[in-house]
Amino acid sequence: MASDLKFHFEKPEDSPGFLLWQLSMLWQRRIREVLAELELTHTQFVLLATLGWLKQNKEDVTQKEVAEHARVDKMMASKVLRSLESRNLLAREAHPSDTRAKMLSLTAQGAQALQQALQRVEAADRRFFAPLQQKLGDFNRLAAEILEGAA
Repeated sequence: MASDLKFHFEKPEDSPGFLLWQLSMLWQRRIREVLAELELTHTQFVLLATLGWLKQNKEDVTQKEVAEHARVDKMMASKVLRSLESRNLLAREAHPSDTRAKMLSLTAQGAQALQQALQRVEAADRRFFAPLQQKLGDFNRLAAEILEGAA
């Protein structure tokens, strides 16, 4: 019977996992809305942004590095990156010394699309996280601690 169920938390709002799920769902919905106008999925944006970020600090960036930095499955990343390549948003080339590796670079069209997406996503993030105001640094630090512990 449902009345015999034993929950650790007195109410759902006391569960950090439940709160994180609700927060994540709401945030993803907002991001999806701003990216829809650019015909980008959230995953496509994250992989493009990761590539753009890595390319600022390193000339040669591999598909594997993008997947690892974004913390996404390599096979899923490969599929998404191929779709971005088909839209001429990025170029994939063979690695000069590793035949299994793919080198990635943003095309001019990809850099332009990424810049537009960055402006929209960063504005959406500012609106979404505005209630935290001065506590945003604490939020980021705590989220990073969880990520480090889960790795």
